[in-house]
Amino acid sequence: MEEKLFWIGVLMGGHLFLSHHFKDKGKFKGDTKFTRAWHAFFAALLSFTVAVLLTVSLDNRRGDVVTSVLFSSRQLGYGLLAACAGAAWALWKGFKGKTPVKDGVNSAMKEDMEWSETVFSAVLLASVVMYLFIQAFKIPSGSMEKTFLIGDHLFVNKFIYGFRIPYTRTKLLKFRKVKKGDIVVFQFPSTDPREFQCGGSQYGKDFIKRVVGMPGDKVEVRDGQLYVNAVAVENEPYTQFADRFRYPKAAEKVAPGDYQVFWENRMLGKMFSEYIRDNFGPVVVPQGQYLVMGDNRDRSCDSRYWGAVPEGLIKGKAWFTYWPPSRMGFPD
Repeated sequence: MEEKLFWIGVLMGGHLFLSHHFKDKGKFKGDTKFTRAWHAFFAALLSFTVAVLLTVSLDNRRGDVVTSVLFSSRQLGYGLLAACAGAAWALWKGFKGKTPVKDGVNSAMKEDMEWSETVFSAVLLASVVMYLFIQAFKIPSGSMEKTFLIGDHLFVNKFIYGFRIPYTRTKLLKFRKVKKGDIVVFQFPSTDPREFQCGGSQYGKDFIKRVVGMPGDKVEVRDGQLYVNAVAVENEPYTQFADRFRYPKAAEKVAPGDYQVFWENRMLGKMFSEYIRDNFGPVVVPQGQYLVMGDNRDRSCDSRYWGAVPEGLIKGKAWFTYWPPSRMGFPD
């Protein structure tokens, strides 16, 4: 969302810059074909912005958002339709009557510039805040119950693990390292939009899970019980087990080395399906990566199925639930 806001801010900034340039050149002194065309262009730009942001918000509410793509074809389609409608309305309004000139400037152009400056400032500020500091996130599934419920809205602390350089995985000024037990929001670790995991393509989508394995840890699940470095992890009050049935182990004939390779290449879910839910590993978490699992262990498609999460894909730490009011608070 923050990148979308940034580029919309750039569009508005470009309009504002050109408007001031044309004003200085004396292009806005009367009600001319040029002023009417420029007014129609601004109406199209504003309509495009509103339609795209509305469509993005609706997609976010449904959980149907891909963060690796700036705008989907659906979002652009609605935006272009709205732009055409906005331009047509502005031209129709302009032909109905002349626009008055105040202080030597066409009043419509003056109003357009004020709106352009307001939108530019607000959108650019919001994109910077969302990119560097805090981002809103909506829980799309039940994989983190009972810590988070479907539809919960929360703020994600994005600066705690460092400020990410745009369009890279490099982070600067890391205030704290990722710790075991942290609930993190991350971009799904896939580079191929055609790859199917968890019943569909997860390419570019944001996930939320809890870190259970650090780099170098040996992680295993036996009959639903988590083991880290051969020690059973007992103190997990946040976990939930919704299924009494336990799948038997299905990978006895796979050599440990091959198992590790299959896991790192996100193949286990495709090979063994639900059979790795309750009997998984052992695997060693690669350096610079983290093994994550949902708190609702029997209803979570997580690192057991599709591998570890590189540190560069971690966006931030779940910070505060702000909606609904009855669930406001900091997660455990």
